[in-house]
This record gives sequence, structure tokens and C-alpha cells, in this order.
Amino acid sequence: MGVKKKITKAFHSNEPYIFLIIILLGVLVQVRSGQFFTGNNLVDLFSALIVPGLFAIGEFMSLLSGGIDVSFPALSSLSVFATTKLLLDKGYQGNVLLAFVIAVAFGAILGALNGVLIGYLNLNAMIVTLGTSSIFQGIMQGTLRANQLSTIPNGMKTFGTTAFISATNKINGLTSILPYTFLILIVVCALIYILLHYTIFGRGIYAIGGNANSAHAAGFNICRTKFIMYIIIGMIASTAGVCRTCMMQQMHPTNMLGMEMNIIAGVVLGGVALTGGSGSLLGCILGTFLIVMVQNSMILIGIPTTWSDVFVGAVIIVGVIVSALQSNHTFSVRRSNNKEAVAK
Repeated sequence: MGVKKKITKAFHSNEPYIFLIIILLGVLVQVRSGQFFTGNNLVDLFSALIVPGLFAIGEFMSLLSGGIDVSFPALSSLSVFATTKLLLDKGYQGNVLLAFVIAVAFGAILGALNGVLIGYLNLNAMIVTLGTSSIFQGIMQGTLRANQLSTIPNGMKTFGTTAFISATNKINGLTSILPYTFLILIVVCALIYILLHYTIFGRGIYAIGGNANSAHAAGFNICRTKFIMYIIIGMIASTAGVCRTCMMQQMHPTNMLGMEMNIIAGVVLGGVALTGGSGSLLGCILGTFLIVMVQNSMILIGIPTTWSDVFVGAVIIVGVIVSALQSNHTFSVRRSNNKEAVAK
């Protein structure tokens, strides 16, 4: 493929435009506040991206397969609350590794429930995850009688406050830290990228989202692929929950509930088709970063944070329009290619 074709192909995707919007918005905030490109603000932005970024990776996989998952905040909250409460009751004093292992195991079990209903019973993903979200919340608040845990195990506390990178604002003296949880986001991104692009399983997710019947005809096991995928999504969501609990130094059972709309908006903004089958992990992260950036920058430019809901709603609408236009363009290209093939 020539350089010209590569450039043309790149600008048919959302990533360059999202990146340009991020740069322009950053310049605008810098002009208004003079604080955007300071070290501590950039560290704060990357720190704020960690949990939404992890959630977005899971949602990206769900959308890619042609479904929408709205249960991941409740799944994450339940698995992490149960993990933190268990470790506190046992008086655990070790490092954070055991917390991740237990939470990820809980996440895999809860994700498997979604996987069975969506994969093997072929039920609508959005309806199923709406239902399981209520189930997870009910178990957490009813069965476990969840309340705020203001104390967390020392290993989790230390992991959430140990600085990977720190930066101090020379003007106001504020210091911000980027915790080691950021490395978890990087590792998960790398692993999912490899999974999607270099394994049969990952190609199956793209194929199922593009056309499930064609994927089945090509030999992909649709039921098993979806089942395993939702287990992975549950594991990623639980990982995000542990990261958030460590960073906040406490476990609030309802703190992550309601995040799904912002996450879906970011993923769709990044160019992932709502119909499934197309989209990139880079676009997913860039779109999510833009949402985080807008929410965190509103204070700097003096806009009430209540307007963030307006922005997110607008993003979802714009994302749907762009997705529809891309689908129509793809359909037109395929139809044109088919006509040319028939003519030959």
C-alpha cells in the first residue's frame, strides 16, 4: 500500500480527528487558564484516565462484537466490595496482589453469567446486562448489606498512593502523582491489542460483530467466543474497580455506578461502530481521554461541571451519526466493488 493510500485510509477513521480535537481543546484551555500544559495537570489527566480507560477497553470489546454492556460498573462494584470486605474481615496485611486475584476471580464468575445468557442463550446483550446490573446491585446492597468502607487493607492503600510519576506546579505549589495503577492500564491495553489482532479469538470478535452468520460459516464458534469475551470483560472491570479503590483509599459501593454512559460515549466517539465489527483500541482510548479531559478541564475554564452531561449526550448523538455514515460508506464501497467484480 502506497503512502498516499495509507494517509487517505487514516483520515477515513476517527483517530486523527479525535487527536486534533484534543490538541485544539488543550490549547483553548491553556489560553483561558494558563494551567493546562502544566506538569501536574497532565499527570492529573492521565491519572483520571486509568479507571475509565480500563472500563472503556471492556466496553470496546462488547461493542465490537455487536452488543452493548451496561453492567460493568455494578459488576466491578460488587466484586471489589466483596474482595475488600473479605480481606478486612480476615485482617489481611499483605500486598495488593491477592486483592487483584480475588477481585478478578469474582469478575470472571459474574462475567460468565453475562456470557452464558448472551453467548449460549443468544439473548440481547443490552437487555441482559441491564438485568444483571440490577442483580449485582441487589446482591451488593441487599445480601452483603454494602456500606462505605473508609478503611482498606494496607497493601491496597500503599499501591494506590505510591507515585510512578509526580509533578509539582511551580505557580501554586500543587503536587500531583500518577500511581502505578497507570501501568496496569498500559499492560491491559497491550494484552487486549495482541488478543484482538494476533489471535483467532480476537479475529472472531471482529467477525461476529461484522456479520454473525458469515462468522459462523467461516468456522468461528460464536457462543464460545462471546462467553469467553464476557468473562474477560468482567475481569477487566474488576481490575478497574481495584485500581479505583486503591487510588481513592476507600471503597464506596455506589461510587462507580452510573459511569456507563460516559464510557460508552467515549468509545463511540473513538470510532467504534455501534453495529459492531469495526473500530480500533487507539480510537477507544483517545475518545475516552477526550471525555475525561473535558470533564477535568471545565473547572479550569470556569464552566460548571453540570454541563458535562450535556456534552456527553451530544457526543453520543454525534457518535451515532458518524457510525451510521461510516456504515453507509462501507456498504456503498462493498456494493461498488461487487458491481465491478460482476462486470469483469
